[in-house]
Amino acid sequence: MSVMEQQALSVGLRVRVKTPTIIYHHPDHRNEPFDIQGMEGEICAILNDWQGRPISPNYPIQVRFSPKFIAHLHPDELEVI
Repeated sequence: MSVMEQQALSVGLRVRVKTPTIIYHHPDHRNEPFDIQGMEGEICAILNDWQGRPISPNYPIQVRFSPKFIAHLHPDELEVI
């Protein structure tokens, strides 16, 4: 994803996971591999600072899929819907 496309992502946008992404912390499938490709959610945070200091996280986009499930994802894994 280009720098322009990363900047187009903002809090409140609806997004879909477009790549196969295995996670192990889904509330209904805890400690089991679970692919979230195709799931839709809302960006609830974009992490770029911590306590006022700039950071560069590997997975800066925080997406809320349900009230009990939030995941940190890379911009290349998402598409805006």
